[in-house]
Amino acid sequence: MSIHHAFAYAAPISTAGQLDSSFASSGKAWVQFAGSLSSMANDVAVDSMGRLLVAAKVGMHDGCRYGLARLLEDGSADLSFGVQGSIIGQFKSGFEATGGKVQELPDGKILLCGLHYQDPQRTFPALALFNQHGQPDLNFGNQGVQVVRLPGDLSRGLRDDWLPPGIPGAEACDFCVQADGQILLLANHHYEFADHVGILIRLNPDGTLDDTFNGHGFVMVRHLLMNTWLSSILVQADGQILVAGSIDLPQKGLLARFDKTGRLDDNFAEDGFFSFKVLGRSAQVSRVIEQMDGRLQCFGSSRDPMHCLSLTVRSNGRPDTHCNGGYARLTEMGSSGCLWTAAQVLADGRVLSVGATIGGVAADFILARHLPNGRLDRDFANGQGWVRTRLGRSLDTATSLAVQADERIVVSGYSLDGHYRAVLARYLG
Repeated sequence: MSIHHAFAYAAPISTAGQLDSSFASSGKAWVQFAGSLSSMANDVAVDSMGRLLVAAKVGMHDGCRYGLARLLEDGSADLSFGVQGSIIGQFKSGFEATGGKVQELPDGKILLCGLHYQDPQRTFPALALFNQHGQPDLNFGNQGVQVVRLPGDLSRGLRDDWLPPGIPGAEACDFCVQADGQILLLANHHYEFADHVGILIRLNPDGTLDDTFNGHGFVMVRHLLMNTWLSSILVQADGQILVAGSIDLPQKGLLARFDKTGRLDDNFAEDGFFSFKVLGRSAQVSRVIEQMDGRLQCFGSSRDPMHCLSLTVRSNGRPDTHCNGGYARLTEMGSSGCLWTAAQVLADGRVLSVGATIGGVAADFILARHLPNGRLDRDFANGQGWVRTRLGRSLDTATSLAVQADERIVVSGYSLDGHYRAVLARYLG
């Protein structure tokens, strides 16, 4: 266990980690959704032509909608997509919605995952498939849209507008497309009182439930009857399926692994589950990634106080004692707390993580680069290994990242200056 404080180290001047002034306006691109009152970018992805896809929650006069935008490589709006470069929609007419994650499929179509708001308290996971021009693919789901409802409303979750922006909660949204085109996605079901459970779901490429998966199309992720929340999904190189989040109250960080059929992998950690605390504090995993050697790296946060957290785990689900003695690393940035929200492994084994400091006008983007052993990369951001960026006069929250072909790093998020505005920032790599 170690805590790193945010002190600068003397190092040769490097441009890595600096805002890229050639991108949009001084390194920042404000994502436009025509007619919207507000917008919050939740994910960014790079398509096969180098363009940037953005999934968002968009505020309109009559409630929120999902947003999908496409920008050219330089950060300008791609006017050939949707309406003036973006799409605003609902998964079902008359209901609110939000966009959480986006991915280009091998055939060039664009898959958006988000939440359908059934009422002011309840949500269902939902997907929409578009062609290259932003038009619905009518062969997917119901006229291009699929709201995922499991038997007994098990996929019904909570809407949690009360949480501060940037803090992972009930509205976590993640999906992954397997090599055969089947879609894995997460849901978090809330029973009465304080009981909740994570669910791993698999759909066929057309959006229908794949009932060959665990015999039902889904599996309940629960260990010893303890509460679970899921926030991240990963298909490993060997096809095994890993989910991450938290378990129990107070929270412990959680990893659980399943085979291709949806059966729990008893050879992983303890009966398929790995959980951990940090110095007796609560912990939560926002993202899990896989190194080329099979090691797993978790990124998230501790609680009370909230610090950025990372932990390296061997492929068998045991802590890697060669990385910080097998203990989690905590990084402190800012007096009111910070957390990692997303991470991505680079081709050379180094890892990028993105997140935010927490707390009013002190809330800023943070971006870091780590060595394969988990330590901060001192060749990044002038020897610090991380960089903190303030975009506006108030709260800024980074949610996701993507790496372009020239190794430039694009971070998505939103800034509050009167109202939320979706934004991308690009850094030199």
